[in-house]
Amino acid sequence: MVGSGTSHGDAGKFKSFGVVLKLTYSKNSSIFGSFVSGVLESLDEKNGFSYFEPVSILAVHDHTDEYKYTLVNGGNGHSGLSEDDGGESLSLSDVKGGVCSVIRERTLRFELEYRSECANASCSPLHRDVGYVPSFMFFRHTRCVDNGKMQILLAFRNSSALGRTMFPFDPNTTLIAEGAWDEKENRLYGVACQILNFPHSSSDAFVGDCSTKFSLRFPMILSLRKRGSLVGQIWSNETENDPSNFGKIGFSGVRQLSVGIPGLKYEYTEIDGARKSCANKNTAKLKRKTYPEGHSLDMRFNILLRNSERQTAYGFASPLFVGDQLYTNQHDGLWQNQRPAFHQSNNSGNPLNISYEITFVSDFDFGGRIPISREVEISAEGIYDRDTGLLCMIGCRHLGSTSQKLMNDHSLDCNITITLQFSPLNTAGIDHVKGVIESTRSKSDALYFGRIDLSSRSIYTPQAEESIWRMDLEIIMVLISNTLACVFVGLQLFRVKKHPDVLPFISVVMLIVLTLGHMIPLLLNFEALFVKNHNQRSAFLQSGGWLEVNEIIVRMVTMVAFLLQFRLLQLTWSARQSGDSEKGLWGADKRVLYLSLPLYICGGLISWFVHQWNNSKQSPFLRPHTKFYVVQPKEIYQKSSLWTALKSYGGLVLDGFLLPQIAFNLFSNSSKEALSASFYIGTTLVRSLPHAYDLYRTHSSSGYLDFSYIYANHKMDFYSTAWDIIIPFGSLLFAFLVFLQQKFGGRCFLSRWYREGNVYEMVATVSSEELQGESVQKNFYSL
Repeated sequence: MVGSGTSHGDAGKFKSFGVVLKLTYSKNSSIFGSFVSGVLESLDEKNGFSYFEPVSILAVHDHTDEYKYTLVNGGNGHSGLSEDDGGESLSLSDVKGGVCSVIRERTLRFELEYRSECANASCSPLHRDVGYVPSFMFFRHTRCVDNGKMQILLAFRNSSALGRTMFPFDPNTTLIAEGAWDEKENRLYGVACQILNFPHSSSDAFVGDCSTKFSLRFPMILSLRKRGSLVGQIWSNETENDPSNFGKIGFSGVRQLSVGIPGLKYEYTEIDGARKSCANKNTAKLKRKTYPEGHSLDMRFNILLRNSERQTAYGFASPLFVGDQLYTNQHDGLWQNQRPAFHQSNNSGNPLNISYEITFVSDFDFGGRIPISREVEISAEGIYDRDTGLLCMIGCRHLGSTSQKLMNDHSLDCNITITLQFSPLNTAGIDHVKGVIESTRSKSDALYFGRIDLSSRSIYTPQAEESIWRMDLEIIMVLISNTLACVFVGLQLFRVKKHPDVLPFISVVMLIVLTLGHMIPLLLNFEALFVKNHNQRSAFLQSGGWLEVNEIIVRMVTMVAFLLQFRLLQLTWSARQSGDSEKGLWGADKRVLYLSLPLYICGGLISWFVHQWNNSKQSPFLRPHTKFYVVQPKEIYQKSSLWTALKSYGGLVLDGFLLPQIAFNLFSNSSKEALSASFYIGTTLVRSLPHAYDLYRTHSSSGYLDFSYIYANHKMDFYSTAWDIIIPFGSLLFAFLVFLQQKFGGRCFLSRWYREGNVYEMVATVSSEELQGESVQKNFYSL
């Protein structure tokens, strides 16, 4: 195949080049013909600017239906397996699609457990020295048929970072295998082969040395110390004296696929220890307080951990089993419809047995001198009292060390106690879960760690439902509010049409403020009219369609309000330009601008200063977690942006939109009824009602979900108990002053001296000249 491509050249410029791709497919339809080899060559001259050296290619071919399984026929995969492989296994006979539907085409990660101490390549399943003894195995099948046979790739690495999103295919560390599910033994048996001759040439690579065998099964019973939901063994079929022989290696994967297979059970082993740790906790039952049920969504949550040095880590906690039933809200499961229904009768005891999985990424030292991974996994089990919301557990921390000796002898640290206190469902607080993780080891122990405080601000399900209902209500309120804004501007246009003489007496500065107040949100959100914006609210509701449609409607109504407001500004401007008699009104508006502009700038600077001061304290705010919305740990806390602070200040300016009109009436001493009562009173109410609603919402809502606010949005104005009282009263005061000015004159609220001072001065000047003229006339007539 011949083609062309582009790449980044020097100085950031793109360069184009011609290529030829040569691929070679094997005619062998078995595992020994699985490779596609080839080379990518440049068509440019060797000294050319776009020339590059040939690139070798090696890939695994996705065979057609003609593929023949040659390694697992006749039970070849069963030889060499010990009789006792670790207990009962789950049957897949009741799972639709069998093993192919359970082990889908996805990458599974397993941690290797060496059965004998080793520190060199003789323990490795790889028959070549790659510079390390693998700690992790990645499993991915490339094809699977209904009878349970599959082709598999096994990759061996010393890090778990790779392979989370895609299979880490490296011919030097990858085996290609075939496996078959045994219905009688309830396990997968397989034979794996090395990829040979690859370091020399990809075109010469071939499959050979198929002496490695493995088995895979789903344990029927899980426990605190045995959480591997998918376990197995890998071993060599060579003799002990063979240099390629290696000892038997176990592997296990936590939170894999067995949660969806019927028959899975859990065995509690540390309930007595958890009950003893709870005995010292005196938590009284609060009257009329209800706490989350053990099987509810509220039992899984994001967590924030903090050590004694105030260092933080973020993670997630979720039940595995509640009583004798699998926790039905497991987010890692793939077969929701195959999970057993939760029978409350089997789990109605109090306290309730419960097991947990807690995972977090720690940037601080967690466990003394033992080198561990930044990702911490804690399995826990204990008792939960639904009358007090107290959860006491014994935990086992998985020590993810690269030391094979540690993996053999000390793979778990089970000297950990975990205590969590849930808040009542109807609480108004933010921290719904508070707790502590402590080590019961002595301080001199290498695995000892200091006290870790735990908290969660995930919201409860009733609060989420309340927020969804409230969001629907607020959407309607926004539509009504914007529609009323259009109506009030329309009534003002109707008034000026009947009385065009009042147009010059409307403050242009006020109209500019109102017009910008409608225009800027439209410019900032213009893409929402045409492009779907999947934001946090959409994720929270699981379907963003309803919100997006209403957001578009709101913006369309806002655009209508903007056009009407702009039309009013245009008419006022044109009326001012029509005659020379209106020059005094332009002067009054200039004074309004000289007065209001410094006020607005000073207010903006104060808003910026307060924003910087608040962010210096790094105030966190809530991020939700419900069955609809799961956030990543790094998103739990976030500083407010400067733009958000400026938008809130802009909302305050709009709340005081009548200030320029009051100043204009004052400077021009106008008593014209330029503004209709419906316009300035109605617009004032439209701006004030969100604050009254926010005051009600703050004192009536049990949860805090700032990002879900649509009406009285905290990002669009200043909202607090103080602001919600000051702003409406201030706006109503401004409206009352406009009413007085239009009825009694622009300076009616000033003292008599200020109101009439200029008139006295003008009369005194005129009367003096007139008296002089009259005396001359009298002298003339006397002659």
